[in-house]
Formats: sequence, C-alpha cells, structure tokens
Amino acid sequence: MENKQGYDPSEFEDDDYTTPQPDAGKSIRGYRIVIIILSVILAALSVLYFSIHRQQMLDNELLQADRDSIQNDLGRLMTDYDGLRISNDSISAGLTLERERADSLMTRLKKERSWNLAKIKQYEKEVGTLRTIMKGYVKQIDSLNTLNKKLIKENVGFRKEISSAKLRADMAEEKAAELDNKVKVGSVLRARDIRLSALNDRSKPVSRVKNAARLRVDFVLAANELATPGNKAVYVRITSPDGYVLTTEAMPTFEFEGERLSYSAMREVDYYQNQDLEVGIYYNSTGFAAGTYQIQLYCEGRLIGQTQVVMK
Repeated sequence: MENKQGYDPSEFEDDDYTTPQPDAGKSIRGYRIVIIILSVILAALSVLYFSIHRQQMLDNELLQADRDSIQNDLGRLMTDYDGLRISNDSISAGLTLERERADSLMTRLKKERSWNLAKIKQYEKEVGTLRTIMKGYVKQIDSLNTLNKKLIKENVGFRKEISSAKLRADMAEEKAAELDNKVKVGSVLRARDIRLSALNDRSKPVSRVKNAARLRVDFVLAANELATPGNKAVYVRITSPDGYVLTTEAMPTFEFEGERLSYSAMREVDYYQNQDLEVGIYYNSTGFAAGTYQIQLYCEGRLIGQTQVVMK
C-alpha cells in the first residue's frame, strides 16, 4: 500500500539500526542501584570488620595487661612467702606447702596460651586465695612474736635477779681456775744441779770423752709440796756437739706438747714429797766427740731442766 504523500517507508529502513527498547534502560539503572547498594554494604562490612578487629585487639591488650598484673601480683606474693621465717615447725611446713602452690600457679600462668575473661577471673581468684592464706600465717606469726616478746619481757626480771649471782659465780670460778693453774704450775717438778760425766765400761770416770763407753747425767729433783708423790718417768735428751740427739737403735720417743721427741735414756724414779731426790741416768754408747753437749730433762710432759756441758 502506497503512502498518500507519495513515498515508501521501506526506502528509509536500515538493516543495521535497531530502535532502543524502553526495558533495556530500566535494567541498566537497576544494575547501578544494585552495585551502589552492594558497595554500601561492603563499606559497612569493612567498617564493621575493622571495628570488631580493633575491639578484639583492645580486648587482647586488656587481657594481656590483666595477665601481667596477675603474674606480677603472684610474684610479689611469692616474695612475701620467702620473707616469712619462723622456727615453728607446723607453720613452717604450711608456708612451704603454700609456696609450692604459688610456684605451680606461676608455672601454669607462664604456659597459658588461650586467655579469656573467665580464665583471668579464675587466676585472680587463686592468687587471692593464696594471699588470704598468707595473711592468716602472718597473723599467726605476729601472735607468736607478741607472745615471745611477752615471755622475753617476763624473763628480763629473772635474768636481773640471777645476773648478780651468776657474776659472783663467774668470779669465783675464774679465781678457782686461776688458783688451779697456779697449783698446776707450782706442782711441776724441777731438776737442778745437772751434770754430765764420761765413764768407761766399768763406770769409772775418764778424762777424755772419746774414751768413754757410757755417759751419766746426774741431777737433783727438787722438793715440791704441790707435786703429787709417786713414780715419775724422767726422760733425758743428750745432744752431741754436731747437733744430733744421742739415742739407741730402737729410737724410742715420748710425747711433748703434741709432738713425739726421741730421747737418749729414761728412768722411773720414786718421788717423795718435800724431799730432794738425787737421780743418775746412763746412756751407753761409744765414739763420743769432744765439745759442748746439750742436756734436757723432761717429766710428765714438761721440760723440767736443761744445761750445757763442755766435754774434753
């Protein structure tokens, strides 16, 4: 059918041209709205995530601070336990047990990896229990100390009463000890008039010591009222001019001031109180040399006399 204006509409049709549809524009606007909404939601979620993350970090910091606080408090408590010292066996055993519990709790604290508010409360409760127990022990110790102070105060009076008597007793004991020491010193035997003689094998004196077959030491044990009478062992040490102590092949010894000394000869004598006693002790040998001889006499662990004799 031809157009009344005299043209054919089909002449203006273009195969590549498509007339826009009203529904397509609506779809694009819908997508944009959805994208905007999703973007808003994503932004909100991001803000919420960072907010929650930050809160968690703050919570962890608070938990860490609480943990450090509990650990420090427990450390101070352990130090307090270490500072408590008492001689009472029962209380001392209890303190040792509670100190071991504190050590165990500190070990658990250091090994703990998962922290939350419930565990913080639990540890705070355990530390508080240990603190309460320690306060109880401190109170008991204070009570014992107070009692001890009271007893000490009461004893002061008794000490004052006996101090003068004790002082008198000490003075008497000191005087008795001094007197006893004087008696011991005074009771020591003394040898006087010490002589050395050279003799032949028939015990006759010889003029030259090189010709002697024996030596005789003569001396007098002086009378001493304080000395105990009875048998006395007297040891003589004869030192030759070359500095050697003359002795026998057996090399006998006696004790003197904690040491063992060799001697030349020994004799037991019957000492009577208040009487001088003349004594002679023989030493048998040969090959004596001329010169100065040292003579020392010992009895009852003491040096009772000594002298020097020149022998020709």
